[in-house]
Parts: sequence; C-alpha cells; structure tokens
Amino acid sequence: MSKPFEVKVNGEWSFEMSPETLEGYDQARLSPDTFHVIHDAHSFTVQILEADFNQKIYKVSVDGKPYSVSISNPLDQLISAMGFEVGTSKNISQIEAPMPGLILDIPVSEGDEVKEGDALLVLEAMKMENVILSPRDGVIGKIAVEKGAAVDKKSLLIEFK
Repeated sequence: MSKPFEVKVNGEWSFEMSPETLEGYDQARLSPDTFHVIHDAHSFTVQILEADFNQKIYKVSVDGKPYSVSISNPLDQLISAMGFEVGTSKNISQIEAPMPGLILDIPVSEGDEVKEGDALLVLEAMKMENVILSPRDGVIGKIAVEKGAAVDKKSLLIEFK
C-alpha cells in the first residue's frame, strides 16, 4: 500500500487518502474543471473553482457548496513534522532578549516599517555586540527598552503591530 496523502478541508476536517482509497470513486470529466463523481451509490458534481498547484491549495464546489482543500504528500508531512515548512509566513509578534546584556543602540522607532533582516537593536553581552535582526516584515508597535538599559534574558525588547 502506498503512503497516504493528508487532505484538509476548510481547515476543520483532516483525513488521509491513498491511490487505493480513490479506487472506490467512479468519476467522469464533464468539462476541463467539472467532474461527475459516484461514491458509495451517491452522485456528486465537483467543480474546481481555483487551483494553486505549487501550494497544493484548491477551492472546489461539491453540489454547489464551496470548500477549501489543501493536500500534503508524505514529503510535505515529514517537512512539517520536522518544523521546516517552506513558504509559511512568520507570525512573530515580539522580540525578547536572547541573553542578558546592555542595549547599545536602537536604530528603529515606533511606527517604523521594517523588512526581514533589518537591524532592530544592538545588545552588548559578554563584551560582544550582538545585532538583533527583524525575523519578519512588519511595523514596530512598541519599543520596551531604552538605549543604555540593562536587560535580562527573555526581557521584552520590541513588539510588532
């Protein structure tokens, strides 16, 4: 038996499908994006409304009801389980001090728009200057420290809007 694909529907339902599972479906193409499907003596009309093949995300209509469907193959599932998902947006809302130290410089201000990789502040720790970079694109909401302040590990430094 081949490895199953994970199918998520509307972000609520998740189930596995394999080529063997699909053998129980009888289908006929009615047009390039519309199919007639019979499964367990039930008939359905399925239309593909939108398809993003690279992201494996589809919008479909089954008997006129819209659904959002995402499909993950076994490699996608392994990458996700390992935490190495590609293309996922980073949703980091705040920056904390990675170690205790002294704030030497803060080249950004509240309300500034920053890009991933932009310098947010300089933290001196163990006689080394550590530039803290933005982990994502965003807008600086609050700067919780001042230049010259001593901070402990895990102290809040910056919040994004």
